[in-house]
Amino acid sequence: MSKVDFQAVAGRIVGGGEISPEEALRLLEAKEPEALRAAARAVTAHLKPRAFDFCAIINARCGRCSEDCKWCAQSARYETGCDIFGWVGAKACADAAKAAETNGVVRIGIVTSGRGQTPAQIEEICAALRAMRAAAGRIHLCASLGLVDEPSLAKLKAAGLQRLHCNLETAPSHFGSLCTTHTTAEKLATIRAARRLGFEICSGGIIGMGETDAQLVEFAFALKEIAPDSIPVNILDPIAGTPLGTRPPLDFGRILDSIAILRLVNPRTPLRFAGGRRLLTDEQAAEAIAVGIDAGIQGPLLTTPGKDYADDRQLALAAGYEVVQS
Repeated sequence: MSKVDFQAVAGRIVGGGEISPEEALRLLEAKEPEALRAAARAVTAHLKPRAFDFCAIINARCGRCSEDCKWCAQSARYETGCDIFGWVGAKACADAAKAAETNGVVRIGIVTSGRGQTPAQIEEICAALRAMRAAAGRIHLCASLGLVDEPSLAKLKAAGLQRLHCNLETAPSHFGSLCTTHTTAEKLATIRAARRLGFEICSGGIIGMGETDAQLVEFAFALKEIAPDSIPVNILDPIAGTPLGTRPPLDFGRILDSIAILRLVNPRTPLRFAGGRRLLTDEQAAEAIAVGIDAGIQGPLLTTPGKDYADDRQLALAAGYEVVQS
């Protein structure tokens, strides 16, 4: 293998150029982690606005999911001890939005378990969105609702939804080994329908689910193709009872290298700390921010907790970011 010039790659990206999938794979396979991370730090420092934003979520319906995603505690197919509850109601969503706005968070998302939404559930979510807007006029509204068709998305947009979250989760070539009840193609159909209607898109995934170097690169470029407005980076936190529950914790070096590849392939897109953040110490999180993380999520994240907002806010400030307020 010819020697990889990491500095030249970083310089090209800073200058407005790109890297190819083949080149990104060479960066990983060179096994020079410090050089790879230095390249990502340089791109982050030169191209990313010094603004760090936080979003929040409300877990609005939990458990009893029909899907067989091998990482997820909410699947009804696994015994995980996950909390199970139905729709929390518009008032709970509005109260959460008001609390998040008071805390300075810029965006809040309604998150529900399940493959998708029935027409009646879409109407419930629309009512919640209107209540959230009335309670918190400055905060931006997001939702993570599984697979959603275009007519339902149009109703959600009319009710005030601004951003749709739909994770690719991993490389398309790897997804079928982790979930058999829906496909990457179905996710992309939801994302494309949302784009046609003018939604912002939040889409990322989970690192540490057995992806190869080639699949990590494939994942980074699959995200690049859909050009999301935010890429949440989850770290697998193996949950007892799920098929991935016995996987060993992901090596911190691999976490940094994954963030570095995501940053080099998507140099201007926010990379957001998401599930599994609590697996990192604050010192490790600071390294991740230097390599490419520039956004976060406030408070608990479903069955995989995040990290306290105050901790990450201080880390962002220490890294020279201004924390965006609603």
